[in-house]
Amino acid sequence: MTLSLLPRLAAGLLLAGSMLGAAPLAAADDGTLAIVGATVFDGTGAAPRVATVVIRDGRIVEVTPDGKAPRGAKVIDARGKALIPGLFDLHTHWTPAGEPNTTPQIATAYVKSGVTTVNDFHEQPESYAPRREWLKSLVTPHVNFAARISTPGGHGADWGDQATTIWINTPNAARAAVEKLKPYQPDLIKAFTDGWRYGVAPDNTSMDGWTLSALTDAAHKAGWKVLTHTVTADRGLVAARGGVDSLAHGLQDRDLTAEEVKAIAASKMAMIPTLAVYDPDKGGAGAKPDDPRYRQSVAKFGHALHNVKALFDAGVPIGVGTDAGMPSTPHGTSTQHELELLVRAGLTPSQALVAATATSARIMAEDADRGTIAPGKRADLVLIDGKPWEAIGDIYKVSQVVIDGRPVIGPGAPALPAANQAKYLPPVKIEPLLDDFERADGRSALDTLRLETGDGGIDRSVEITQIVPRGDDGHALQLAARMAVKDRAYAGFAVPLTRGSVQPVEVRRYKGVRFDLKGPGAFVVRLNGLAGSWAASVNGVAGWAAVEVPFSAFAAVKEGGRADKPWSGDDIVQVEIGGTRGPGQTMTFEVDNIRFY
Repeated sequence: MTLSLLPRLAAGLLLAGSMLGAAPLAAADDGTLAIVGATVFDGTGAAPRVATVVIRDGRIVEVTPDGKAPRGAKVIDARGKALIPGLFDLHTHWTPAGEPNTTPQIATAYVKSGVTTVNDFHEQPESYAPRREWLKSLVTPHVNFAARISTPGGHGADWGDQATTIWINTPNAARAAVEKLKPYQPDLIKAFTDGWRYGVAPDNTSMDGWTLSALTDAAHKAGWKVLTHTVTADRGLVAARGGVDSLAHGLQDRDLTAEEVKAIAASKMAMIPTLAVYDPDKGGAGAKPDDPRYRQSVAKFGHALHNVKALFDAGVPIGVGTDAGMPSTPHGTSTQHELELLVRAGLTPSQALVAATATSARIMAEDADRGTIAPGKRADLVLIDGKPWEAIGDIYKVSQVVIDGRPVIGPGAPALPAANQAKYLPPVKIEPLLDDFERADGRSALDTLRLETGDGGIDRSVEITQIVPRGDDGHALQLAARMAVKDRAYAGFAVPLTRGSVQPVEVRRYKGVRFDLKGPGAFVVRLNGLAGSWAASVNGVAGWAAVEVPFSAFAAVKEGGRADKPWSGDDIVQVEIGGTRGPGQTMTFEVDNIRFY
């Protein structure tokens, strides 16, 4: 993905050369940038060397030892600094539960940490197009979007519906899933193949080898890499036999045997250990020797460290990823910490840097474009105050960052654009009709894909939504559910107000929500926003009845420890309708003509 910056970037490059202690740009306007005098670690593992790197049109055109900049070039005086390729993070989740938790701030955190390419494993395919457009307005790393595929009851299928995570359990279903995804043009596939829950919770289901092989074969024919959530030794071998390109985690239930290491190495499968998310002491937790769960985490982490080194020594490509967005695994700094943990596992600092650059690029088949410092490569570069190939802790000492040949962080870079300061896209206004269920393609009147919003967990309520005739009045949506055997079992559906629920909507010009409801019992209507949700209760009857819910009837929902902000009416992304019933009970209702009034 090509980074897009505001037009004022060019003007911002013309900073005065008198900034004390900085490495400013010399004024020039022929479009060439020269980084002069840096000690270049090119990402190949070769010994660092002092060189001048010349950049034009976003690409490296020369790496020369003479220290001379071309006539007319803008110059970054990098003497005394290290120059490395931009870092990769091949496993991240840009989630509202992360740290930070909004897209512009996540992008900024990565860029400030020298991370210039990431894989985002969190998003539903409907959101790819609007997110890609949004990223064009930001200073951001390049973002690859992963389509999520799991098994019924599998990890990743225990909280999202099939608009977010597709469920498969046969080779035919695997091939159909790939066909379903082609219109969205994902950058890769994340397959949730391993249901082990680390020995601290009941296991999810796992994907069998036949299904996984069919999935990888179909994905490869579509041109997509397949990375897997696989965390156990036995399932790692299944992944290797199934043609997986890379594990997206380390193997941590036990140490691999020598024969298992050889088998994985022979398969050419890579591994992205995500040690940062499993670090028992992450977030400054500190040792808790009397806590059995902490001791268990330490033991599993020991297996993970051992297996990283064993596989690396056997020639298995080791990439860098973190699972950032998960608890106590912040975006940006966790990538830097991952390099420290690779060194703790037994890699040298130089080897850890190669893992974060050239090897990660190769895992994603992006090595012809980036990952090393060489003529023809994309100019994604990081200047460091230190020598991280000797002391990996120096990786935190980011001085300047260049993406697509443009300085974006540090001296010589303009201020971040306003889009990076905002949390969300600006709200838009929409027409009052949300859905009358008359479209034959299954999309709403707003041209958005409806979502099933049932409860989460391994034991999920089973729900089916379908469009049914409504006498002489067209069609309606019918939801039928068998509730899970648990308290507060829930089934419902949501109408996104914009594609992928990415851009918020301003609804202050309306008074409330109106719809037709058929079905007895208590139901809930929710307005889901980017910073919170608001809910109101309604009662249905056996026949059709018109329901009006004024905005004044909605109360903030407290969930997941998040403090919802007061109602503003300018960040709503979904209208949701559903209901709660007792364990094992059934629920059926119909809805029509959802609109604001």
